[in-house]
Amino acid sequence: MPTRLQVLIPISAAAVIVGVAGMLSLPSEVSIESNSNFLMGTVQLDDKLLQVYLADTEPRKMRGLMWESQDFLANDKGMLFVFDEPGTRSMWMKNMQFPLDILWFDENGNVVSIEKNVPPCITPLEVMSCKSVGVSADNAQYVLELTAGYVDKYKVTENSQLELISI
Repeated sequence: MPTRLQVLIPISAAAVIVGVAGMLSLPSEVSIESNSNFLMGTVQLDDKLLQVYLADTEPRKMRGLMWESQDFLANDKGMLFVFDEPGTRSMWMKNMQFPLDILWFDENGNVVSIEKNVPPCITPLEVMSCKSVGVSADNAQYVLELTAGYVDKYKVTENSQLELISI
């Protein structure tokens, strides 16, 4: 029968390794500062106006909503990922603090895919596998992240339309 110390030492070592690996895998362009360096834009989703943080450069796309609290993203705010052309767009929940509704749109603002209540990667095991279990959609030029529950609350469907007002 192993002693408590014989069990705790390997578990502690694994936790340290996971933490260090997570910090080393973080790109240098990504900072832990607030999203104050994100430009703001306005979009209309069906009949609702939304203020959106624009993830329009690679560092901003990589940073996304990492480390933000849920109150940062009110019901009238979101994050819009803008790509140069349609393609397969994968989103991952590494270092997220709350679940999201994620919507993918084609170049004309038509819904390509909807994922509701996508959970964050929080535990060390989830963080290690987070990138490989992200959600994705094909033929998407825009991805809109909203607080979980938005899709149901405002009845967003596959027939919904995204209009870019100022981005």
